Amino acid sequence: MDSSFPLRKIIHVDMDAFYASVEQHDNPALKGKAIAVGGEHRGVVAAASYEARKFGVRSAMPSKTAKEKCPHLIFVSPRFQRYKEISRKIREIFYEYTDLVEPLSLDEAYLDVTENKKNIESANQIAREIRQKIFEQTGLTASAGISINKFLAKVASDINKPNGQKTIHPDKVESFLEDLPVEKFYGVGKVTANKMFSLGIYKGKDLKKRSIEDLTRMFGKSGAYYYNVVRGIHTSEVKPHRIQKSVAVERTFFEDLFDEQQINEKLQSLSEELHNRLQKNNILGRTLTLKIKYKDFSLFTRSITREEYFSSAEQYFNTGKQLWELRPFDKPVRLLGLSLSQLNTEEKKLVSVQLKIPFREFEDQ
Repeated sequence: MDSSFPLRKIIHVDMDAFYASVEQHDNPALKGKAIAVGGEHRGVVAAASYEARKFGVRSAMPSKTAKEKCPHLIFVSPRFQRYKEISRKIREIFYEYTDLVEPLSLDEAYLDVTENKKNIESANQIAREIRQKIFEQTGLTASAGISINKFLAKVASDINKPNGQKTIHPDKVESFLEDLPVEKFYGVGKVTANKMFSLGIYKGKDLKKRSIEDLTRMFGKSGAYYYNVVRGIHTSEVKPHRIQKSVAVERTFFEDLFDEQQINEKLQSLSEELHNRLQKNNILGRTLTLKIKYKDFSLFTRSITREEYFSSAEQYFNTGKQLWELRPFDKPVRLLGLSLSQLNTEEKKLVSVQLKIPFREFEDQ
C-alpha cells in the first residue's frame, strides 16, 4: 500500500433491506415473511426483504418475475415519506459524531471520523455505537464497514451483512485486496467482471499484476481506477457540502398511466413538490427537464432553458406540459420526473479546505 496517501478513518453505514425492513417493523404481521416493496401488477420491486432474497428476488426486478421466483411473496406499496422520515433520524445520529457525512441515498452514507465530536479513537467503536443507536431509535438494523478510505469502507460494509460490521485494518489492506474476488470490488459490475474473468483476472492479486497501461487499454478510463484501488489508493474525500447541480423529483407508478388527465394531475403534483424543495433551500434554476419512462422501459427526456430563472410551481407545470407535448410516443407511462438545473448554487464559490490530521491507529476488530 502506498504510504504517501493520507490515512483516514472512514465508516460506510448501510441500512439492511431498508424499505422492506421499515414495512416489517411498522407491520409486525410481515416479520419473517418474504415481502417486496412495489406494485404487484405491472410493477417493479423497489426493495426485497432478506426472506425474499433467499428465493432470488432483487430490487429492480419485474414484479411478475419476482412472483414466479417466490410464489408466496407479499407485495407492499411504498411509503416514501415514511422512509425519508426515518432517514432523517438516522442522519441526526451520524451528526452526533461528525459533520463530515456524505449521504449516498436514504439508506447509506459515508462518515469521516478521523477527528470526531466525541474524541473516540476507535472508528470500530463509533460504528458499533451508531448501529446500536439506530436500532434503539428506529428498531432497524444497519451494517457498517470501517477502513482508511471510502472504497474499502464500502466493500467492507457488505461482508458481515445483515446487522454486522467489518474493519479492514491499515496493516491488512494489502492482503485483503489481493484475496478479494474482483466481482466484490465496488465499481466492477457483471459485464466488467466477466471481461476480467476472460482475461484470467479473478482476484485482486491477478488485477495487481496488470500494468496501468494494460488496464487502461482494456477498460478505458476505469483502468486507472482499478489500478489504484487494488493497491488501497482511493483519495476521494467524504464530501458533506456538494454543490448541487440539479434538483429532481420523480414518481414511479405501480399502475401505468395513459390518461391525459392523470398525467396532468401528476405533473401538477411534481411541480408543487419541486417548488417546495427549491423554495426551502433558496434554489433557483434556468433549465427544466421532463423525464418519461414508458411501460417498455424506454426513456425520453427533453429540456427547456430560459434566460431568467424559473420561480413558481405554475411555471414548472406549464413548461412541463409543453415538454410533454414533444414526447415521441403515445405509450403507457411508468415514471414521470421533473428536474431543474443551471442552478444559482453553481454561481456560489465554495472553498474546501482539506484538514491535515494525524492518523491514530485503528482498533482491531
